[in-house]
Amino acid sequence: MSFTDPLSITISGVTTPLPRTSVEDEKSEYHSADGLIVVTASHDIGKRTRRMLRLDTSKLTADPFKPAENVKVSMSNYMVFDLPPAGFTNADALAAYTGFKTLFTATSDALIIKLLGGES
Repeated sequence: MSFTDPLSITISGVTTPLPRTSVEDEKSEYHSADGLIVVTASHDIGKRTRRMLRLDTSKLTADPFKPAENVKVSMSNYMVFDLPPAGFTNADALAAYTGFKTLFTATSDALIIKLLGGES
């Protein structure tokens, strides 16, 4: 089963549609029209089950060594649920995620701002 198509993401106030561009057995990808934003959802089932949602973003920026030229740079952030074969229900995993999300979104994402600033 796949997510709604297209997905939609808002970054810095700009909403971008992400139509599904690839579907495999345990993986789907959603790309922006310019290819600079990609969302991947995947599942790896082995000794443990890993369910991942990943965002890759790219942009063109001045080359620090040749400021008159632009280079493509990219970054990623992702979330992984790493589950044992038994013992945690989807409701258990969702409850843990909800608590985690509350932690890192509290007070206007203060924890993430500190993390990006190098704090631990």
